[in-house]
Amino acid sequence: MNGDGGSGAGARQPVRRQARGERRIAQILDAAAGVLAESGYEAATTNRIAAAAGISPGSLYQFFPNKEAIAKALADRFTAQMGGAHRTAFEAADPAAVPLAELIDRVVDPLMAFNLANPGFKALFARPDMPAELTAATRPIQDALLGRVEAILAARAPGLAGDDRTRGARVLIQVFKALVPLVAQAGSQDERDALTAELKRVLAGYMTALEARGGARTSGS
Repeated sequence: MNGDGGSGAGARQPVRRQARGERRIAQILDAAAGVLAESGYEAATTNRIAAAAGISPGSLYQFFPNKEAIAKALADRFTAQMGGAHRTAFEAADPAAVPLAELIDRVVDPLMAFNLANPGFKALFARPDMPAELTAATRPIQDALLGRVEAILAARAPGLAGDDRTRGARVLIQVFKALVPLVAQAGSQDERDALTAELKRVLAGYMTALEARGGARTSGS
C-alpha cells in the first residue's frame, strides 16, 4: 500500500513539472512571435525575447539553446496550427454538393480565424531576413493550400483547363491574403464582420465567373 502511494505521488510530480514546462515554452514562443515579427530575425536576440516573455535569459536557455531553435519551434507551431485550420476549412464537405455561399463560409471562416489568432505569422515568415530553412518550413503547407483550392475548382468548374485552374486558385488565395490585414486592423468586431462579408462577396464573384467558364455543376451553384 505504502509503496503504491509513493509511486503515485512521484508520478504526479513529473506531470506537474511537464505542464509548467509546456506553459513556459508557449510563453517564450508567444513572445518570440512578437519580437521577431516586429524587429526582424537579425535584430532579435534571446535577451529581448526573454524580456518580452517576462523571464530571465537563464530561464529561456533551459528550454532553447539559441534564437535559431526558438524560430524553428515557432515555425513548427505555426505550421501545425495552420494545418488544423486547413483541415477544418477543406475537409468538411463535398465542394460540389453545397451552395457557393456556404462553401465560402466553410473555407474562409477557419482560415480567417487562424490569421486573426496569429497576427505575427505573415509578418514573421514573409520577412526577407528570415533564414531560408525557416521560411521553407511553411512551404509544404502553402503548396497544399494551393492544391486544395485547385481541387475545389476542379469539382465546381470541371471544364477549366489545368493552367486556368491553377491561375484561378492563385488569384483566390492572393485576394484572401491581401484582405486579411484590412480585416485584422478593423476597429470593432462589427467592422471586422462587415469587411469579412465583403471579402466573401469578392471571392464569390470570382468563383461564379470561374464556374461559368468551366461549366459549373448546377447542383452546387
